Amino acid sequence: MDSLPMDRPALMAALRARIGRLERGGAASALARAEAGAVPLADSIDATLPDGGLARAGLHEILAAETGAATGFASLILGRASAGPQGHSKPILWIGPDPDAWPSGLSRYGLSPAALVMVRAPRPADALWAMEEALRCPAVAGALLTLSDIDLTAARRLQLAAEAGGALGLLLRPDTEEPGPSAALTRWRVNALPSLGGNQHTLGDPRWSLDLLRCRSGQPRSWTATWRTTLDRLDTEADTTPMPATRRRRA
Repeated sequence: MDSLPMDRPALMAALRARIGRLERGGAASALARAEAGAVPLADSIDATLPDGGLARAGLHEILAAETGAATGFASLILGRASAGPQGHSKPILWIGPDPDAWPSGLSRYGLSPAALVMVRAPRPADALWAMEEALRCPAVAGALLTLSDIDLTAARRLQLAAEAGGALGLLLRPDTEEPGPSAALTRWRVNALPSLGGNQHTLGDPRWSLDLLRCRSGQPRSWTATWRTTLDRLDTEADTTPMPATRRRRA
């Protein structure tokens, strides 16, 4: 039996109340985000992106070749989007049919559990609605939506909502042979690589293969990246590499 439709007014009221407790002075924070311009990733990556980082007030897409790696990369982005002055975090919404992200685990990548609002939306239509409303809210720093498929019209609505509200939006989708067209400013593929420095007692620093498949006003590139857990820093190889043509076709 299909899930019952979401009680949208009740959900919106609850979200607004939660965001109000997390963030005071929404207009001032929206202005600060607009002035910031972009979320930094790593020097070698930022140098190739048109905005000098991952543009705020925009939609970005992550294709998960490996779920844990993609979740970690998304958490890094959202954590940096959320970070405010003097350690104050701004709200982040994590939306999905059954959002099973572990807040304590996401904190490894700089995403504060105190800033995280988990939204369960079993029906795709409700999930898209919640994502659009979140991106339009000036008090929200960013929002992530886990969704298998999205049509171009819906993606364009999310991009327009991000532009209107100033938030950074992430689409987290499985990696497929034909991901389809995208209205997002960037599209990434994230895969896992063997970690560094771990042993039987400790986890090593996560390593990822990052493929920038599509970038508005930019070129596809690939990096091998390491998340330095103790330093809260993303390091890459010194040189970026153009993506081979055979890999670009999937973008």
